[in-house]
Amino acid sequence: MKNIFPLLLFIFTITFSKAQNKINWLSFEEGIAQLKKEPKPLLIDVYTDWCGWCKKMDVTTYSNQTIIQAINDNFYAIKLNGEEKEDITFKDYTFKFKENGRRGYHELAAALMNGKLSFPTTIFLTDNAEVLQSIPGYLDKIKLEKIIAYFSSKNYKKTKWEDFEKKFKSKL
Repeated sequence: MKNIFPLLLFIFTITFSKAQNKINWLSFEEGIAQLKKEPKPLLIDVYTDWCGWCKKMDVTTYSNQTIIQAINDNFYAIKLNGEEKEDITFKDYTFKFKENGRRGYHELAAALMNGKLSFPTTIFLTDNAEVLQSIPGYLDKIKLEKIIAYFSSKNYKKTKWEDFEKKFKSKL
């Protein structure tokens, strides 16, 4: 019986560390529900299933431990398919999938990106679900780390991006 405690501690440690090895992605609805319970900014990854840069960002940027910790500590992280077929209700409006050419798009993704459909796009929302910034394109871990630090620490309220970027010290 004496030997079981170290084994349980080892199992707990492995389980906990594995839980921190990935971003706690939520659906849009789950993220908004969490926001209502406990306000916290949102980071939304708008992607599509066919997007190669989206997949690369998942494999390279979103798998980095510094990025994972920064996102999990400071944001509710949401994955939003830009071609989602299901309706999503947000701010008393129901956003729908719209047919357009061979694929189509989801109205919520288009609204959050100001009609500029580009994948991937990373969107930051305040803890009141107001859009702060929509950043189209692939972001490597170095660029995303800076952007996360800028928005999570609310530097955007008092510091210009250029000034913040010059003084930023990477943890990577």
